[in-house]
Amino acid sequence: MSRRLAEGLKTDATPRRHDEAVAVVALGSNLGDRAAILDAALTDLARLPLVTHVKTATPIESVALTPEGPDADAPAYLNSVALLTTRLAPTVLLGYLHAIEARHGRERGVRWADRTLDLDLIAYGEVTSDGPVLILPHPRAAERDFVLEPWLQVDPDAVLPGAGRVADILARLREPS
Repeated sequence: MSRRLAEGLKTDATPRRHDEAVAVVALGSNLGDRAAILDAALTDLARLPLVTHVKTATPIESVALTPEGPDADAPAYLNSVALLTTRLAPTVLLGYLHAIEARHGRERGVRWADRTLDLDLIAYGEVTSDGPVLILPHPRAAERDFVLEPWLQVDPDAVLPGAGRVADILARLREPS
């Protein structure tokens, strides 16, 4: 695993401009050299225009999910979360995320299939959207501990718009049923 993934990209405490937002991007890979792919994707994210800061969590491993539930027979995922301070519009950022996925071999076809790289826009500041191209916040973010746990690493006070504090959501997910 690269040093960047192990430690996260470092950011300074420079205050955000009034026209910037913090976008939460979940990263996942379960095919190929997962750590190298995530590392390269983080480099790509940091190089996007109008992105001024990137802060990332230490990756965690998780079981693959299918519509039927966890699939222990599928290759395991390596997951992380990156916080991007950006002036890109959410839909423009989403377009860049799809281009980065494609550059790293992501093939869109079968939903929930194994993939070299998955980049999901989880939240974009306080923006909510229910359009055909982009739903914000991500509709399944509150169900995914592999998103919430790394998000808390980089922002212990994180809030998922419309759902509440990420720490509280994660605690509820981990309660015995």
